[in-house]
Amino acid sequence: QVHLVEAGGGLVQAGGSLKLSCAASGRTFSTYTMGWFRQAPGKEREFVAAVTWSGDSTYYADSVKGRFTISTEKTRNTVYLQLTNLKPQDTAVYFCAARRWGDISSTVMGYDFWGPGTQVTVSS
Repeated sequence: QVHLVEAGGGLVQAGGSLKLSCAASGRTFSTYTMGWFRQAPGKEREFVAAVTWSGDSTYYADSVKGRFTISTEKTRNTVYLQLTNLKPQDTAVYFCAARRWGDISSTVMGYDFWGPGTQVTVSS
């Protein structure tokens, strides 16, 4: 069973930065794609970014392109999401997700395992 645990959330002012991490365990992840999603109160969970475990391919939502960076550190079985130039509308619970097979996906249904999430709050 794959186990994902996010960390690094917090309260930050607009324009600030955070780095989220997702520690993955329970499998060999060489065929996996990893994603980050977020969910604001009263809204549906939405795609943020995804990366192949090798780090060769990445994909971002338009709303975060140029501000967020996704990466993997294979030696630590960890996926990161660097958040910069944060805006109040980035406030949400951020979830890490793992997809066992296939190309990068931007849909919730495309992922097989999920972490419990970490709260990011951006004040204006």
